[in-house]
Amino acid sequence: MTWNELQPLLWPACWDTVYMVLWSSAIAVLVGLPIGVLLVLTDRGGLLGNAAVNKVLGAVVNVGRSLPFIILMVALIPFTQFVIGTSIGSEAAVVPLAIGAIPFFARLVETAVREVDHGLVEAVQAMGGGTWTVVRKVLLPESLPSLVSGLTTTAVALVGYSAMAGAIGAGGLGDLAIRYGYQRFETNVMLYTLVVLVALVTAIQLLGDFAARALAHRGRSQAAPRLRLLRAKSPTADTAS
Repeated sequence: MTWNELQPLLWPACWDTVYMVLWSSAIAVLVGLPIGVLLVLTDRGGLLGNAAVNKVLGAVVNVGRSLPFIILMVALIPFTQFVIGTSIGSEAAVVPLAIGAIPFFARLVETAVREVDHGLVEAVQAMGGGTWTVVRKVLLPESLPSLVSGLTTTAVALVGYSAMAGAIGAGGLGDLAIRYGYQRFETNVMLYTLVVLVALVTAIQLLGDFAARALAHRGRSQAAPRLRLLRAKSPTADTAS
């Protein structure tokens, strides 16, 4: 297959892959972010310490992460048909991609939030801030660079997952490589597809790394003054003085 013959197939397939990754990443953030935060809040010593809830959430996340994606896709075919109306195409592939990415991203969120300086949390609590205030003013802003890095890792993984989804008719670059490259023994199609996938992953990684570094630099320049201000305003600081 020549480049002129491949080009009309390659760019729509590339767009289908981007479409699947964007939507599944957005759903993973919307659902995985609160789950990851709850894993920290309900842990022992957390602001909402609840061992039962923490164990249930942890078990659900662990089960979701342990399932191979190809098996998860097949198992979710009835659910995908119920939600989307079909199990074929890029829109249908978003369902298993998002469900597979949610527990993955939730664990990355948990790790990022645990790295937040506990002194900031104590300062906000000393000022009378509740759990929601701590989450909104401290945990999420302070962990934002790590959250962006976690989202980048998730998006890169989803590119690989979307290629596997092509095995069951999800569309995208994986479907193009299988149907026109593997099944028709068109080696050049496989190579072109591989190059585009590598370029896509590289672009996502570079963009995510740039955003994370920018946020980390901004956070370091503001963290110490903010911590001193919070401690200065806290009742415990006034009492000590």
